Amino acid sequence: MIRKRKTRSLTEGEHSLWARVIETAEPIRPGISTLVQTLDPPEHRPYPTPARLRPFQIGETAKKPAPSHHLRPDLDEQFAKVSPNMDKRNFDRLKKGKLKVDGKLDLHGMNLSQAHPALNRFVRESHSSGKRLLLVITGKGNSSRNHDDHMSGRRGVLKHQVPQWLTMAPLAPMVLQVTQATQKHGGTGAYYVYLRRQR
Repeated sequence: MIRKRKTRSLTEGEHSLWARVIETAEPIRPGISTLVQTLDPPEHRPYPTPARLRPFQIGETAKKPAPSHHLRPDLDEQFAKVSPNMDKRNFDRLKKGKLKVDGKLDLHGMNLSQAHPALNRFVRESHSSGKRLLLVITGKGNSSRNHDDHMSGRRGVLKHQVPQWLTMAPLAPMVLQVTQATQKHGGTGAYYVYLRRQR
């Protein structure tokens, strides 16, 4: 089976070049007229003209501010969108700090490798002893600590990590609700952890 060759349209430059060649070329057999076939008019060529970029003046202000980048979404926004896993009345009381705290864990001064097992142990022991509401204090983070370490210098590493640990194994099956504490219990540097009942 013979496949038909695909043809493409000539550009304006190619048309112009071919016209100059025709003007200067001498036919091999005098007397035979040369036929110039135009495959496509230049105005219908399939290659779109690229859009020109607007010139940028030195000192000119950019039209739109550069987008900010965060390693994780803002925690306040995350907790504002959390839907309650418990009855609404108790959830409202929890967010207002009106429920009795049964146990407290302070992670101040710990690094990630120390805080993670401490949190696991605290939540498991509290759940097995029938406690319901825990207060986990992470602190808001020290902006001056690890200032030269770009990988670990983000402010409030524990503050961001603890909510994730509480939604992962082995703690997730024991935890019913996590929300930020009120100011009297540490504000954005602490969390209420409401545990499920033992089965």
